[in-house]
Amino acid sequence: MQSLLVATHNRHKTSEIASLLGGLFSVTDLNAHPHLPATEETGVTFLENATLKALGAARVFQGWVLADDSGLEVDALGGAPGVYSARYAGPQASDSDNRARLLEELRGSGAIEWSARFRCTLVLAQEGRVVASFDGTVEGKIIPEERGTGGFGYDSLFVPEQHSATFGELPGAVKNGLSHRGRALAKMLEFVAR
Repeated sequence: MQSLLVATHNRHKTSEIASLLGGLFSVTDLNAHPHLPATEETGVTFLENATLKALGAARVFQGWVLADDSGLEVDALGGAPGVYSARYAGPQASDSDNRARLLEELRGSGAIEWSARFRCTLVLAQEGRVVASFDGTVEGKIIPEERGTGGFGYDSLFVPEQHSATFGELPGAVKNGLSHRGRALAKMLEFVAR
């Protein structure tokens, strides 16, 4: 089994990716490799940030590296929080802090409908170079109160299209089949199967 390093310290993200890959790779993340340098996310797009993270690790790690940059785009906020989703309420903000700021901003926006989408860009790298990138998107809406305890980030506020439950309420297998990350990983699996 080939090893795959997910260039993140986010254990929730690593767990979700490992589950979606279904045992095709031996998956670890930066928590298991403290010697690898941390990469600052200075890009202004998901692709730029994912590329920075993938190359930062692939220059040192022997094997496949997968970096994910993803976030929530809310139409009423002009696409915010976007690439700043994980730090929307500040650099050391918790998921709860970010959700609270999002709802505060939306309540002050004057918008009635809060259409939104989750976007994910994955970059696969090896030996210090980018091999390929993959995108996934899921459309939906933000609701005014959190529902559900599953998932992480903004999942308890996001209802995907054609569903009435939030990502925080949906079973993990259902969420993974619909999610932006799941869609991007499906494209990656098609690529590596060639």
